[in-house]
Amino acid sequence: MSQNAVYDLESVNLPRMTGRALRLLAEMLENPRTRWVLGGRLLRDAGITHFRATPINEPPTYYPHHPFAAPSAPPDAPPPPLAPHLAHVPTASPFSSVRDYAKAYRAGETTPTAVAARLWQAIAASEQQHPPLHIFIATNEADLMAQAEAATRRWAQGQPLSLFDGVPVAVKDEVDMVPYPTTVGTRFLGQRPATEDSTVVARLRAAGALLIGKANMHEIGIVPTGLNPHHGFARNPYNPAHYTGGSSSGSAAAVAAGLCPVAIGADGGGSIRIPAALCGLVGLKSTFGRVSEYGAAPLDWTVAHLGPLAATAEDAALCYALIAGADSRDPHSLAQPQPDIAGWDNTDLHAVTLGIFPPWFEHATPETVATCRQTLDGFRTQGATIREITIPELNLARIAHVITIASEMLTGMQPYYDQHRRDFGLDVRINLALTRLFTNRDYVQAQQMRTRAIGHMRAALAQVDAIITPTTAMPAPPIPADALPDGESDLNLLTELMRYAFIGNLTGLPAITFPAGYDRHGMPIGCQAMGHPWQERLLLRLAHAAAQFTPRQKPLVSYDLLS
Repeated sequence: MSQNAVYDLESVNLPRMTGRALRLLAEMLENPRTRWVLGGRLLRDAGITHFRATPINEPPTYYPHHPFAAPSAPPDAPPPPLAPHLAHVPTASPFSSVRDYAKAYRAGETTPTAVAARLWQAIAASEQQHPPLHIFIATNEADLMAQAEAATRRWAQGQPLSLFDGVPVAVKDEVDMVPYPTTVGTRFLGQRPATEDSTVVARLRAAGALLIGKANMHEIGIVPTGLNPHHGFARNPYNPAHYTGGSSSGSAAAVAAGLCPVAIGADGGGSIRIPAALCGLVGLKSTFGRVSEYGAAPLDWTVAHLGPLAATAEDAALCYALIAGADSRDPHSLAQPQPDIAGWDNTDLHAVTLGIFPPWFEHATPETVATCRQTLDGFRTQGATIREITIPELNLARIAHVITIASEMLTGMQPYYDQHRRDFGLDVRINLALTRLFTNRDYVQAQQMRTRAIGHMRAALAQVDAIITPTTAMPAPPIPADALPDGESDLNLLTELMRYAFIGNLTGLPAITFPAGYDRHGMPIGCQAMGHPWQERLLLRLAHAAAQFTPRQKPLVSYDLLS
């Protein structure tokens, strides 16, 4: 059977809704008397009806755990030391890196206190411009300056905690961080400040990171555009008239605008990789369980991943080294080999075979396909072998992911649904109302399809070391005027943004996005690599290798905190 015959993902052509039509749709789907009539057609158009009729006989896989042969990582082991004297791996980047901050502090050219003061001014400036970037949901000047002053003292004494000491880091408002509440992008959650850091934040804090505040996000992370009617629509620093992507929208915008070299995002269906790609960054979603989820909002347990969005592959590698590893408070993190980034900067790819599924790779805008093909050419010049592969039943896997993540998000929001249903944005109301039409059988069958999808991906990866695709099927599109201020429902756009992302979450395989180039309007295009379980090091190598031949452009809106 030909590859084109096997490939079954399709672009969709469904009505886009805003304004009164969007509100009416939400009301009709929430009304028991009209929900089933309207919902039945929407389920059919979304492929759910076909999915229900498809025989899937595999046993269900509820969590995508992956076996390994290496010794297990000890729980709660301290991360490797990130010494400030380590050699720098140079790349041509318009962004200040983690090492740039450490170098400037060590040389006495500036201090964390001075950086924090410039940072506070830059955040204010980003809100005063037109349109405002809306990067943060919450910041606290006193807390920021207290952290900075402590870091300044440590550098003055020649005793920094790590390479990250005094380096600004933003944290998505899906992750607990003292002294902030966790709103998950809503207007009703997070009425009290967190009393304990999440594990990821605790590890960054222990390394001395300058924790800026809580970054904006798409409400409950349910859509990958970044629109938020409650906290403002996060804007893309490459062009503030365009989407950031989501749901880690503020995290991506913070790094792209130069407010920090690293931010923490969360990825249930591409929510790290999509905004990283649309904002010209590196974004890493590790193997399921590699990074502790302790302290993350309970939204999408079986597809959830925390990880870095970073200015460079090196920054992503350094952050990953700090936050990865077993955590006794997250049982899903305990069964993993020791994280290791040794050799992440090796750009000799002669022993590496990369796979592409041509009809999937080419199912994107012409500029996106051409740009990602240039990345393949660059990998060839570094010695990589490119091999064609086939991955069947991607559409069934896509539907299984939709059922899984939406059902888990509805479950996570169920304690608040009756009282706060109308407090959600319209797009969230619609998605949650549609999810209420799913059945228990749908969820179990989705987990049966997860088993099959893992098998398909293992078969494909048996032939190659990593699979290469575009990250999204299009660069960041403009934000339509009629989407403001209440948002939109555009399933066509969501399909294009998520085409390459969902399979990594459903199967728990690691994936990374890295800059591949720009379209004719100067908007970034990202390339994605997916690898074998626990092989994040190879993905970081590929991102770093691509940086050797991929020019980087400075965003339209950018702040320099080091001068």
